[in-house]
Amino acid sequence: MLNRALETVAGLVESLQKGRGITGATTQRGGTEMTGGRKGSTVAASNTGGYYARIRKQRGGGHLVEFPDLPGCLTEGDSLREALENAREALSGWLFVAIKHGDEIPASRIRRGRDYHQVVPDLDVTIPLAILSARKRRGLTQQQVAHALGISQQAYRKLEMPGRSNPTLKTLERLGGVLGLELQLKAA
Repeated sequence: MLNRALETVAGLVESLQKGRGITGATTQRGGTEMTGGRKGSTVAASNTGGYYARIRKQRGGGHLVEFPDLPGCLTEGDSLREALENAREALSGWLFVAIKHGDEIPASRIRRGRDYHQVVPDLDVTIPLAILSARKRRGLTQQQVAHALGISQQAYRKLEMPGRSNPTLKTLERLGGVLGLELQLKAA
């Protein structure tokens, strides 16, 4: 039972974070893959894989980071490494606020070029976003999922809320069954 629960959590983590650390792996076009709107609560299916940030070196020094798919999501850093670290923090913050306010979360579009780097939000945002996205894709309400899990709607709502979501392995395993999520644990 524990092994199955660990596999469930691992698959969620693997599907949400595809890179290895802050500097990450180089993408096909030379960028870096990092691990780590309107009202309506619409969530695109591809959001859990992260977003592409455009990072440009500035004339006066430092790097400017912008997420073309997320209006107003900007940051900077003195070095590329710092810019990527700050990008993850900015992305996580933007998504946290959007989810909390029930705003639409735009889909991430694949971007090509040396200036683009894929950034994945922190797990405390990624897991609730994955749960919310899966529920929306299935066309289910929070009440329906809560009923299937045998918990209150209020308890389920916390699973979709960044900063308040702290599901147990057993809950993640049950969520995987209800929402059609395949969760696996993989050693880095």
